[in-house]
Amino acid sequence: MSSTLLGANPTTATNEIQVFPNPNPDRDYTIEIHTPEFTCLCPVTGQPDFAEITLRYVPDQLCVELKSLKLYYWSFRNEGAFHEAVTNQILDEIVGKIAPREATVIGKFNVRGGLYTTVTATYSAPARA
Repeated sequence: MSSTLLGANPTTATNEIQVFPNPNPDRDYTIEIHTPEFTCLCPVTGQPDFAEITLRYVPDQLCVELKSLKLYYWSFRNEGAFHEAVTNQILDEIVGKIAPREATVIGKFNVRGGLYTTVTATYSAPARA
């Protein structure tokens, strides 16, 4: 599996998450990727919502390629989404792409109307549940 984004210089958002083979598939280990600059739009007001997104997963056969993940996150900048929906969508798409042993996505959204929202979505492979 080769990444078409790695080494390239695209600055355009994409909804394509690229992957690469897990270099240690016989061992459980955790990968944690944190971005403090996630943005989507409130589906009601159209105003921007800012969040920190943390992806934590135990890979099975595949890992997420980081540059494609960054560009994937950028694809939400002009999309209207409730906090709960976008956090679960990210988890569903990660699970669908890499079939991890375990995965968690935490969306920590900045204040809106005096309230902070943190959404945590989790997945555990059926054999591990």
